[in-house]
Amino acid sequence: MVQITFVEPSGNQIDIDVSDGWSLMQAAIANGVDGIVAECGGSCVCATCHVYVDPDRAGELPQPGEEELELLEEVKAERRPTSRLSCQIKATPALAGLKVAIPECQT
Repeated sequence: MVQITFVEPSGNQIDIDVSDGWSLMQAAIANGVDGIVAECGGSCVCATCHVYVDPDRAGELPQPGEEELELLEEVKAERRPTSRLSCQIKATPALAGLKVAIPECQT
């Protein structure tokens, strides 16, 4: 397990122990994190699990795939250089301590 910090739109920070291989979206939904809608359930077709990855750590993540990049073009909230879909980020030991912020709106 790795600890990931989710920063809700309200500013509330929630530290969650995420099982290796789980997506950050799965962990957020399982733990009631506010702001992750995940309408598609992690199928990478809706972009309602948009997050902002800590800029200091964004380079540690695998590059987004073509589908994710296309969906990020359509996010409701501001798209930033560190915008990612949390359904596409899998927990690994290398991501321990990662912080992701949830935008004000998803849909």
